[in-house]
Amino acid sequence: MTDFAARLNSLAQKNDVFKQYGRGVERETLRYHQNGKLAMTPHPEGLGSAYSNEWITTDFSESLLEFITPVSNDVETLLAQLKDVHHFTQTKLGEEKLWPMSMPCFVSAEDDINLAQYGSSNSAKMKTLYREGLKRRYGSLMQIISGVHFNFSFPESFWDALFGEQGEQDRQESKSEAYFGLIRNYYRFGWLIPYFFGASPALCGSFIQGRETKLPFEKINQTLYLPKAISLRLSDLGYTNSAQSVLKIGFNSLDQYLEGLNKAIRTPSEEFAKIGVKVDGEYRQLNSNVLQIENELYAPIRPKRVAKNGEKPSEALERGGVEYIEVRSLDVNPFSSIGITDEQVRFLDLFLTWATLTDSEPMDDCELECWRDNWNKVIVEGREIGLELKIGCHGERLSLQAWAKRVFQDLSQIAEMMDAQQGGTAYQDVCEKLSSWIDNPELTISGQLLELTKQHNGLGPVGCELGKQYRDEHLAHQYQVYSQQQMEDEVVRSRLAQTEQENADTIDFDTFLDQYFAYLK
Repeated sequence: MTDFAARLNSLAQKNDVFKQYGRGVERETLRYHQNGKLAMTPHPEGLGSAYSNEWITTDFSESLLEFITPVSNDVETLLAQLKDVHHFTQTKLGEEKLWPMSMPCFVSAEDDINLAQYGSSNSAKMKTLYREGLKRRYGSLMQIISGVHFNFSFPESFWDALFGEQGEQDRQESKSEAYFGLIRNYYRFGWLIPYFFGASPALCGSFIQGRETKLPFEKINQTLYLPKAISLRLSDLGYTNSAQSVLKIGFNSLDQYLEGLNKAIRTPSEEFAKIGVKVDGEYRQLNSNVLQIENELYAPIRPKRVAKNGEKPSEALERGGVEYIEVRSLDVNPFSSIGITDEQVRFLDLFLTWATLTDSEPMDDCELECWRDNWNKVIVEGREIGLELKIGCHGERLSLQAWAKRVFQDLSQIAEMMDAQQGGTAYQDVCEKLSSWIDNPELTISGQLLELTKQHNGLGPVGCELGKQYRDEHLAHQYQVYSQQQMEDEVVRSRLAQTEQENADTIDFDTFLDQYFAYLK
């Protein structure tokens, strides 16, 4: 019996292990007008405080909404929560709608993108200043690309099955080690996620706005596209930072990761120093290091732990080890009114379980670079039949199709076990459906979306039509988990919480920043 089979077999002995997975979703979406143009209005009053509402906030811009679900052990509940939040939000938007794509709608000028505002407290001003820094470093257009982040954790029964009884410290170390094994396998094989679910093969021409690109775009009216692309959001046009490529943050252990991260937030950048930090009395960025704060690290997956009040993400990880992981390579699914489907969630359950149960050797810089190259190839030309990917640093190659089929042999075993515990055939159905997409890339989400884009002579008409359809869907939705009263109560509570924070400040902003970044000195 292989190590993978033995580990899977040990999980099968635990009756409810697959029913206890923890999942949460963060979905980003732009507010836009009927004509497909970005809304420039402030964050709607009826949604409460973006600073403290637990379900509805903003990301980079006032017009970029972010919806957050709590952790749930049930796929249906998770998606129902997300639908409830979408419904409540849409009732407060008037004629504005939610853009159903990852790549932005029409933006006439970068100055139309207003930075998110969180109030007058020091921590609120710091959040806006961080965004000012992002704007000056990378431009605002890149920052209003939308995605879906999937937060995932295994239950204690999962670790009991794999590791047996352990003391608290040993368990903490075993879990962190296993999650970093998952992360390494995610870098090796996680390109499967954008292959199936990438949904940005095209973009509005306004996104380029005179910037140079080496990508050989083809054109339909104002839409630019690559014939075989799957996720321009994950390409060099999207969430990348060339300054970060020199960081070499490793994933072989928690200690190695934290060492790399702590070095990154202390490494000065010549390029960003030219921007200046405080010029003529006005702040332009939090500091001129390669990362202003840890959140600026762009990665397709992150190890996470819920932080205590005042604790930085790396401090939380150092204190208690990895608690969950955040998958960050999901495009917004344009064929779902909430940006994600139960099929996608179930595939992630399967893949993340597989990535943990499968052997995961340590990864040196050369191998990490090799896998990044594979991701980049898949992102830009993933629907090319027979696309060859590297196997490590030794020059061997294997087609995307052959590699995907190998992984699916294992995934189907996990699917059988998950269905046996939970009843029904939902996981096996997902495996069967997606395996048929391996040899037929046009069935993937990017393939379907590009076909629609061609039929409608551009991405804008497709986005507007879907956005209109989803607005009607959201408004017609009946609450399933929450209630109107709960939503309204949170609006009131969030405003009070913001006011309390503003009244609690006793120092000026300069002193606040000095104290916050004292650890860098």
